[in-house]
Formats: sequence, C-alpha cells, structure tokens
Amino acid sequence: MYESREMEPQRLLTQTLQHAAWGKTVTAILAAALHTVEPGAAVRRMVQRTDDTLHIAGQSYNLRDLQRVFVVGAGKAGLAMTAATVEVLRDKVGGGVVIVKDEGPATLAALRETVRTLAPVTVMLARHPIPDERGVSATRRMVALLEQATADDLVIALISGGGSALLTLPVPGVALSDLQQITDALLASGATIEEINTLRKHLDRMKGGGLAQFAAPASLVALILSDVVGNPLEMIASGPTVPATVTFADAAAVLERYLAPDEVPLAIRSAIAAGVRGDMPPRPQPDNPLFARVQNVLVGSSQQAAQAARRTAEAHGLNTIVLTTYLQGEAREVGRVLAAIARELATEAQPFLRRPACVIVGGETTVTLRGAGRGGRNQELALAAVREMAGLADAVLVTLATDGGDGPTDAAGAVVTGETLARAQALGLDVEAALATNDAYPFFAALGDLLRPGATGTNVSDITLLFLW
Repeated sequence: MYESREMEPQRLLTQTLQHAAWGKTVTAILAAALHTVEPGAAVRRMVQRTDDTLHIAGQSYNLRDLQRVFVVGAGKAGLAMTAATVEVLRDKVGGGVVIVKDEGPATLAALRETVRTLAPVTVMLARHPIPDERGVSATRRMVALLEQATADDLVIALISGGGSALLTLPVPGVALSDLQQITDALLASGATIEEINTLRKHLDRMKGGGLAQFAAPASLVALILSDVVGNPLEMIASGPTVPATVTFADAAAVLERYLAPDEVPLAIRSAIAAGVRGDMPPRPQPDNPLFARVQNVLVGSSQQAAQAARRTAEAHGLNTIVLTTYLQGEAREVGRVLAAIARELATEAQPFLRRPACVIVGGETTVTLRGAGRGGRNQELALAAVREMAGLADAVLVTLATDGGDGPTDAAGAVVTGETLARAQALGLDVEAALATNDAYPFFAALGDLLRPGATGTNVSDITLLFLW
C-alpha cells in the first residue's frame, strides 16, 4: 500500500537556513506543520472500519447494507487521500475517479507506485490553477460513474485545495476557453479565492453542490482538506458537496469589482446576467432535501498546521504565539506589517513576546499583478519585508505555501533576515524594482533563499513564521 512520506526537514533548507545555528530548528518546525496535515493521516483519523461497519466522524455506515462504495474526488491532496480511503475500505470499493494536479515527473512517479494499490479507483491528471481539457474529460468520466449510483450505494468524495480547477464541467453555453480566460484574469486582479469561487460555482455544474446533485440518490460523505481561510466548506474547491449561500448577484458583483466588461467573455456575461434575471436555476440551497443524505467532514486545516508548528517551537524552547490563522490581504502590505512586528519584538523595551520568540500566522494573501515578473504570494510577502527588516539582528521571516508551490514557480516561499538587503545589494539586486514588477523569484533565487520542498501532497493554505533569536 502506498504511504505518504513524512516531509524531510532537509528538503526545506535554503542557503540561510543551512548555515545558521537555528536553521535546523526552523526546518523542524516547518516539517512538523506539514506532517500534521498529511492527507493520508488526516483521513485515517476520521475514517475507521470495524468488520463491516464504517465509522466516519461520529456516524456509522453498515457496509453489508450497501451495494457499492464509489470513491471520487479532486484536489492536490487527492493521491494520499485516495490511498488512505482504499486502505480502509479494502474490498468494498466498487470504482472511482479522482482528479489530481499534474506536478510533472513527481506525480507520474507517485502514480506508478500506487496504480495497483488504488484499483479500482482511477486517478487522472489535470492542470491547476487554470483548468484544461484533461480536467473536463476526467470530470465527465466522474459524472458517468456517479450517474450509476443508487439509493443503496455510498459515495465518498475526497475534496482538497485545487479542486476548483481540477473538477471542471462548464454550464451550457460556456466554453472551457471562457473559464480559462476568466480564471486567469481574476487571479491577476487581486480577487480573493472566495470571490473567484463565488463566480466559479455559477459557471460550473459540479460546483456549489453540483457533485451532490450528481451523486443523488446515493448517500454521500465528503472528506475535506481545507485550503481556505476560516474553513468555509462551501468555498473549499468551490463547495461541490455543500449547499450554496451565494447568488448570481454575488457573482455579478465580483465581475464588476475586478474586471472591465471587455475583460469578461461574452458567454460568461450572458450566463451570469441570465442567472440574475432568474432565467437560470440557482445553485442548490441549504433547504434542498438532497443534503439530508450528505455528510461533510473537515479532516485538515491551516489551524492544525499552525498548532503543530506552535508545539514544536515550544519544544525547542521558543516563546510562541499563533497570532492568527485568518491572514488575508495584499501580500506586499502583509509583508510590511509582519516586518513591523519583527521590529517591535526586536526594539521595544517590553515586547509582547520575549526572545527567543516565534510568531506564527496562517492564511492566504493575494497579489495584484503590476509587472511581468515571476513569483507568488509567499515570495512577494517575503520580498516586501526585506527593506523593513534590514539591520535587525537575529530576525528571520519564513513563508511557506503548504502545497509546495507558490504561484507558477517551483518555490514554496522564501526566507528573509536582517542581512538580506545588504546581501542583495552586494549582488546588485534592487528590491524596489523587483517588487514593482512582481519579480520575487529571481531575487531570492540569486540569494539562495527560495524554499523548494517540491510537491508536499497536502494543501492547507500558507504558513508564515517570524523568529527573533
């Protein structure tokens, strides 16, 4: 049976972390945060089997009374979640389709390792964050399977971050190219993931309770790994198993807020306008009887990762606080705020946390693109802190996308210290120019301070650690 591997701390080393006396402590804390939200372990904590009884978060399902159990799902954590689910169910799996992000050779290697043990569940690859035809094809295959389900069947849906792009079935009249264009535009606009998903669930038949509709009349259990601040179930992967509380009017407001009319494909403008007029049915609402047969279970979140980081930091003798797991906002502004906290800890006579200190924040920021540079929200947050932290002794800021991928790069984040600015200037790097063009990746690459752990197999938004030694 496939087993997810614990994150090895050395995969989290950068040039600064490798040579600093406290580098091993920092990487141990990061590794602990990732390990506690490892998707396979998260599923096994919630799902157990005793003989022919399946126990899931306080509810029991008699497997002898079920004709078949189908396993479906979508998200970056899908492979490990599927492996754990099949391990528990064993002979009761009657088929399945799970869609995961194509991470390149690493994903193919993991699939080769697991393909036999996951049978009869088929794992299919698709693109993220911009959906592609593979995602549409895989989703259609999933729908064909779900349409076979009867009232005597159980469907287990494995949902994790990235599912919005991977699970794609456009509404009639909207083409995949329309979804690609609008997703790209909104990602560049600074819109939050909640706002993007509000629009997505009105343009896609699987989102906003759509998977639950296709699974009916079977019983449905959704095991959900959250990548959204605050863990609102209807926003994680655009809520395919959850009733919608947003409306076509909310979707129209997102378009109006971020994009000019000529930036929105005509088919999408028409679909949203039709919904606002009442010419298209709303998404399934909370009073829809189909949800009486649905159990939604949160199996992992940013809060769990942050608390694991806190416990490990305290075990290493650090005075630690989880400041928030609801961090949002423009990445560059958040970076300056965290740098200001570092300066207060370093210079105030009575700081709110005494050295050695560790401040932990979780959440997900956004980036409004101003240039054609390379980077991601975690790298931009770190870049914005460089000048503000300049000269601070024994101060360190570490940013990490828990899925291992920050923006369209192979980095997960970056490391900043009080010496970063001086080191950058010695290499002829201009922090303001890089920030002006959203070009954080080459800046930190030149310093050797990009975090490059590779795909972690999990996804619970971002973790940022601030240290004063």
